[in-house]
Amino acid sequence: MSFMKLITACAMALAIAAPSAHAAPKKAAKPAATQGEPESSVSGRTATNYACELGNKITIYSNADDGNSIVMRWKNRLHRLTREATSTGAARFENKIAGLIWIGIPAKGMLLDSKVNRQLANECKTSDQALGL
Repeated sequence: MSFMKLITACAMALAIAAPSAHAAPKKAAKPAATQGEPESSVSGRTATNYACELGNKITIYSNADDGNSIVMRWKNRLHRLTREATSTGAARFENKIAGLIWIGIPAKGMLLDSKVNRQLANECKTSDQALGL
């Protein structure tokens, strides 16, 4: 294949693969729930913000009338987690569909991924916890 034919073939492939300049721009996707999980509502819930190591941020939405579930915002997605019993007294909430586990102790919280057995966020602290209150 000659050099000119190669350049022409590459240019044609790029023209086909590149989006048209006349195409309408795509709208930003709305933060969605995990596949198979409906988007959770946070109306009427109290938000608690956590700053975690590596710049991660988590918001927990809780309702004083419902201690059995929370809604968590993680990576621009809302997830409903339900309380799981523990023998240690730690607050443990889980969403089995998404594989998320939130463990809260008085000093900090951590988010785990049960599907791949790894930490997603650690040293998550509210502003009061960061001050040692």
